[in-house]
Amino acid sequence: MSTLAASPTREEAGTGRPRGPRRVRLQQLLAAGTLVLIFLAFSIASPSIFPTWGNIVTILYSTVVIGLLALGATFVITTAGIDLSVGTGMALCAVMSGMFIVNWGIPVPLGIVLAILFGGLIGLINGVSVAILDLPPFIATLAMMMVASGLALVISGAAPIYFEDPSYMGFSTGTIIPSIPNAVLVLALAAVIAAVLMSRTLLGRYATAIGSNQEAAELAGVAVKKWLMIVYIVGGLFTGLAGVMISARLGSAQPATGMGYELDAIAAVVIGGTSLSGGRGTIVGTVIGALIISVLTNGLQILSIPQEWQDVLLGAVILVAVFIDRLRRRAERTA
Repeated sequence: MSTLAASPTREEAGTGRPRGPRRVRLQQLLAAGTLVLIFLAFSIASPSIFPTWGNIVTILYSTVVIGLLALGATFVITTAGIDLSVGTGMALCAVMSGMFIVNWGIPVPLGIVLAILFGGLIGLINGVSVAILDLPPFIATLAMMMVASGLALVISGAAPIYFEDPSYMGFSTGTIIPSIPNAVLVLALAAVIAAVLMSRTLLGRYATAIGSNQEAAELAGVAVKKWLMIVYIVGGLFTGLAGVMISARLGSAQPATGMGYELDAIAAVVIGGTSLSGGRGTIVGTVIGALIISVLTNGLQILSIPQEWQDVLLGAVILVAVFIDRLRRRAERTA
């Protein structure tokens, strides 16, 4: 495994082109530059509203759910997998938090932990389907997306579950630091944890190795099936946390929410520079990608751009990001 871990840091022979971490940093800088340009453009277009501190906090707050889902998706996509169940899985975890805390009377802290662990259970099932049953990740997680959507409606009786304990809502809407919602701090802490897992632990190294070349990882002694399951469990834990945060923000568990969030999460990962082909993942880039989506959405809403044109623009941004990734991968293969 030492060879797998060390090889991305070398320069391409005779070309001077950066590989591995240096190329990831370049992609992060490009994403950050894009974010700054978009922010400046909307600031010029709407100088009295968009660049205000209140609106910036709104943007950060709206990034929380997509950001948390995208953090988990980064690990999965780094292995060359995909997880389409994060949106409906989030809704199911939100419903389970309502069941734990409201219907069953479990204390709020324990209920939050159980809801997050329930997300890990969803990830475990996905991991078993992909690693043990050898199902394509697209099919396995598509099936889980449908199962989670149905279970959320069945368990809740197709009705919202309302929280009455203010401490639960305060987990998202409260403020430890003045004027900054707790949800933003939760996202920041989750991003730090994800970055450490990706760059400083075996989980990140093995996820990258599996995504780069699964057969080579096996020959190097990596227990691919075990680590694939762990990756999907980690992704599920972030999904569970997102379920807690969205239900705390709304003050209710809405069983019908969730559809479409998986696309935003995957978009944030791709825009941030993680390769859909696997073998490269960047947590910093993912956070930047989630911010780009939130800034675009917020700015277009302020400018009263119709929703259908917002979707067109976001789709175009995703296409450009994927096209750039393909060009980068082709250049690497040629070199």
